[in-house]
Amino acid sequence: MKIQIKNARLIDPKNQHDKVQDLFIAAGKIVALGSAPADFVAAKVIDASGLILIPGLVDLSARLREPGFEYKATLESELQAAMRGGVTSLVCPPDTDPVLDEAGLVEMLTQRAKAQHKAHVYPLGALTVGLQGLALTEMAALRQAGCVGFSQAETPIADTSVLLRALQYAATFGFTVWLRPQDAFIGHGGVAHSGALSSRLGLAGVPVMAETIALHTLFELMQSSGARVHVCRLSSAAGVELVRQAKQMGLPITCDVGIHHVHLTDADIGYFDANARLTPPLRDQRDRNAILAGLQDGTIDAICSDHTPVDDDEKALPFAEASAGATGLELLLSLALKWVEDSRGAVSLTHAINKITAAPASLAQLAAGDLAVGSAADLCLFDPSARWQVNAKSLVSQGKHTPFLGYELPGVVCTTIVGGHIAYARAGGQSAMPVK
Repeated sequence: MKIQIKNARLIDPKNQHDKVQDLFIAAGKIVALGSAPADFVAAKVIDASGLILIPGLVDLSARLREPGFEYKATLESELQAAMRGGVTSLVCPPDTDPVLDEAGLVEMLTQRAKAQHKAHVYPLGALTVGLQGLALTEMAALRQAGCVGFSQAETPIADTSVLLRALQYAATFGFTVWLRPQDAFIGHGGVAHSGALSSRLGLAGVPVMAETIALHTLFELMQSSGARVHVCRLSSAAGVELVRQAKQMGLPITCDVGIHHVHLTDADIGYFDANARLTPPLRDQRDRNAILAGLQDGTIDAICSDHTPVDDDEKALPFAEASAGATGLELLLSLALKWVEDSRGAVSLTHAINKITAAPASLAQLAAGDLAVGSAADLCLFDPSARWQVNAKSLVSQGKHTPFLGYELPGVVCTTIVGGHIAYARAGGQSAMPVK
């Protein structure tokens, strides 16, 4: 379908483009900016006056819960949530049931996702068979099946010789290993940041050293193997500083942070609010300040939603027994905009949008995240002046639990376009002008 989007403010951080102009789509691609190409006749014209058009969001951590956990969420529900949030590309961890450790399972997931005609789904393959930390998977076969990297999800490898072999294997083929830094033993069984608040509440703690010890080990193994590593969801000031130093040393490392850690601290647990039971845990204000600084200076490359839908039964438990996780796909854009608002001018809108579009696309090596002519027409059109309240009714995701319940957030997605196809359009979100 040929589509013309009129009068939108186009923001493309990758190409340093911020201008009110028209954008033209044909055959699933962006074919022109500003003026229509010769012989272009739009089948649909969208009046986007007062709206902002950005590349579709790229989310580096979104659990879709299929296969194996359909009682928590389904591909259909979560990809629809992605469309509501303007997320057009997402990376999903391998901790499904069965684990994504065989090519056939990866192919099944990607084909089921394609059949939904919504967001592009890019799986991470398991680094070890069954995520057990023992035998390495056939990474080459998994890559051929569609995996963009290899991960242990939330299961650290206790045997460092196995991790070294995995990094050596990955380095041989140029694969990226995605790891969340967490020591296999220190902090095991912890449910909150190890500090004054967890002590007062009587909750088992996860000390910062669980993250930093894992990072120190990882950096040593990277230097030995030459592997490229993406560090997932940093949570501490010490962790941010170690990554900063590793980048200065020239190690091939990138990292992200979960959107929850941009805004919240362990104080938001309040009176044992299970919605704030997350992995990694929310840490203290000093850690949050360091995360904000790391996002500003480029130490932290990207922000992800860390979307982990959890069903009601698993959250309606005492804090220590509740399942960790929160929905995030529909909140990622709005919480990025809130970050800009809260910064009072310190964070630019372009900088925030970069962290959820071009930057994550680049580090995951995806052909996404920009508005250049010739690029895929994966787009998010939103109203920056509109606000919405987060509650169970406003969330499309099957997971209704988030520490942001009750918040009023900025930014409402009006239209999500994937491959030139209008995958989501909010009723009354913008006017569709009749084609003459």
